[in-house]
Amino acid sequence: MRKIFLATAAFLALTGMQNPPSGVADTPLSLWRLDCGTLDIGDLGVFSDTGLYSGEKKTLVASCYLVQHGDRLLLWDTGVDGALARKPKDAQGTFLKEKIVSQLQRIGFDAADVTYVGISHYHYDHTGQVADFPDAILLTGKGDWEVIKVWKPAEPRFRHWLSGGGKVEPLDGDKDVFGDGRVTILQMPGHTEGHQALLVRLASGPVLISGDQYHFTENREVGGVPSFNVDRADTLASHDRFEKLAKNLGAKVIIQHEPGDVGKLPAFPEAAK
Repeated sequence: MRKIFLATAAFLALTGMQNPPSGVADTPLSLWRLDCGTLDIGDLGVFSDTGLYSGEKKTLVASCYLVQHGDRLLLWDTGVDGALARKPKDAQGTFLKEKIVSQLQRIGFDAADVTYVGISHYHYDHTGQVADFPDAILLTGKGDWEVIKVWKPAEPRFRHWLSGGGKVEPLDGDKDVFGDGRVTILQMPGHTEGHQALLVRLASGPVLISGDQYHFTENREVGGVPSFNVDRADTLASHDRFEKLAKNLGAKVIIQHEPGDVGKLPAFPEAAK
C-alpha cells in the first residue's frame, strides 16, 4: 500500500493536478487577458482537413495572458510581431493595437518583471513579441524546441535563447509552474510537435486556455483538425484530454483565437481572480 501511495503522490506532483499544499493557496493569483493582435482569415477551410468551412471568412484574435502568482509572473504567448503596432493591417490582414510591454506598464509591470514566458507553440502569431522578454525563462514543449533550433523562420524571434543568452526549459511533460498545482502547462501535441495548453485554477474557478488546440467555437464543436497540423492522431488524442479536463474540472474554456471566448474574461486592465 505504501508503494501505491508513493507512486500516486509522485504522479500527482508531476502532473500538477494535486490540490495546493496547505497555506500555499493563500498566495494571490490573478489572470489578465492581453490584446496581442487580430487576424483576418480569408478562407477558414485551412482549419479543417475534412472540407468544412471552405470559403468562409472570420476575424480571429491573437490573445495572450498574464498570470501573477505572488511576486512572480507568467506571460502566456506573445502574439503577433510588435513592429505591427499602431500600423494599418498588413497584406495578410494582421493588426496590432498595442505592444505587450506597453500593456504591462499600464498595470505596473516592466518586461524585466516577467519570470516565465510560456509559449503554446512556435507559430508567428503566438511568438511575435517573445524577444521583448530576454530576462524570462522560456517554457516551451520539447518537441517544439527541437524544431525552433533548426527552423530558420523562428531563429530571429528566439535568437537570445538559442545563443545561450537566456534560460530555456524544454518541457517533456506537464509543468506545475509555481509548485502549488494552480498554474499548469499541459502537453497537448498535434497542432505542433510540442504544443501546449494552460490551466489556471483561480479562486473563482479553473480556466483552461487553449493555445491552438482549437481556433474557433465551431471547430471545437466538431473536434476539427486543421490541415496544417503536424499529427492528426496526436491532435485527436489532445482533443480528448482537453475536453475531459474541461468537463471534469468544470473549467471555463478560452479558445485563444475566438473573440467570444476571450470575452469571458474581464476586459483589460481588469483581472480575473
